Amino acid sequence: QVQLVESGGGLVEPGGSLRLSCTVSGGIFSALNMAWYRQGQGNQRESVASITSGGTTTYLYAVKGRFTISRDNGKNTMYLQMNSLKPEDTAVYLCAAATRIAPVRTYWGQGTQVTVSG
Repeated sequence: QVQLVESGGGLVEPGGSLRLSCTVSGGIFSALNMAWYRQGQGNQRESVASITSGGTTTYLYAVKGRFTISRDNGKNTMYLQMNSLKPEDTAVYLCAAATRIAPVRTYWGQGTQVTVSG
């Protein structure tokens, strides 16, 4: 059973930075496609950034140039470096892992709260 644990959330002032981590156990991390999602209060869950097993990245337009997704296969960990944070970035951030081969299975972490307020 694949398990994901996020960490690194917190309260930060506008313009500040945070780095989120997502550590995966129970699966072959290097074979998983990974992603960060967020869900603000009253909002639908949206994909923030993704990184394939091969290292290809995509970003939500609203975070391009401010957020960087990366992975360390040796540590079974994915990261989200968030810079120049804005109040509208406030949300619960969740990491997700998906298998590459059909039937695709998706696994979710429990989420970590990011609050941007000054």
